[in-house]
Amino acid sequence: MSVEVGSKLKGKVTGITNFGAFVELPDGSTGLVHISEVADKYVKDIHEFLTVGDEVEVKVINVSEGKIGLSIKKAKENKNPNNNKKRGNPKRRSESFEAKMNRFLKDSEDRLASLRKNTESKRGGRGAKKG
Repeated sequence: MSVEVGSKLKGKVTGITNFGAFVELPDGSTGLVHISEVADKYVKDIHEFLTVGDEVEVKVINVSEGKIGLSIKKAKENKNPNNNKKRGNPKRRSESFEAKMNRFLKDSEDRLASLRKNTESKRGGRGAKKG
């Protein structure tokens, strides 16, 4: 089995460092899972996620000069189709253009009124500080 970018493979964690984990692939080669590619959230201590001997599924993200870059989080990415990168209020996505414009205008007018209220006293006039 050749190691190609984009392929998903099962591997075994053979070593852990403070910057990532080394994973032995089925063909006997070893690749590195950088600490930023271990989980979807911030990883402060890699030992909270992996131990030597763990079987993990990895995705090959790059191969250059004999070095193999691997990712655990990208191997898991497509397994759950509802886990899209899109965030936000799902109700707003189905809003009509007019509803979006009305909401935008209302928000804009509220912000403008607040801005005017907060800057009126700073424009000078009686009792204003000169400095």
